[in-house]
Amino acid sequence: MAIIISPSILGGSFSNMEKTILEINDSKAEYIHFDVMDGDFVPNLTFGPQFISNLRSYSNKVFDVHLMINRVERFIDNYIEAGSDIISFHIEIEEDIESLISRIKKNNIKCGIAIKPLTPWNKIQPYLNDIDQVIVMTVEPGFGGQLFLNDQINKIKNISEYIKSENLDVKIEIDGGINYETGKTCIEVGADILVAGSFLFKQADLVKATNSLFDALN
Repeated sequence: MAIIISPSILGGSFSNMEKTILEINDSKAEYIHFDVMDGDFVPNLTFGPQFISNLRSYSNKVFDVHLMINRVERFIDNYIEAGSDIISFHIEIEEDIESLISRIKKNNIKCGIAIKPLTPWNKIQPYLNDIDQVIVMTVEPGFGGQLFLNDQINKIKNISEYIKSENLDVKIEIDGGINYETGKTCIEVGADILVAGSFLFKQADLVKATNSLFDALN
């Protein structure tokens, strides 16, 4: 099965996001990754559900929404209604995780759980039967353009081995510092989906850069 590339639009131009979405449409990327930050859970502020809703009509790609926010329970319905295909929230929030999973999935939306670098992988273990993907953060969440944390490789491997041992249908998505080399390393230990932001957007041609990454890793 092909490795999925999920370009993070955080690296694009917010003044012309429609152009960015249309370029991704022309690429081999299957997903578009939305990094939602609230300035509270992480020290940065990006965009909310209206931004996602405004872009929904421009693309049939999978909208892969990563909530780096607190008070998920309060805002989750807005992200469901915005046109998200997958909604992932963080295991580190102090909320009812099972209730959030249930609310997302009853709307026929896939659910993921994201995990920060310093959080042990087994924190998500009780929920792996009920979710569709895990986002392993290979940088500290909050800002794009950070260097890949090699000490997260073992976490990816542990999660992958557990998923296989239990015969679960759960994808592993990697978010942070992805390029040709780090992407290949992640795939070797079990990654299925790779989020790429600044690595793609700093290149002259987004479509060509995305396709080259896809081809190199498949």
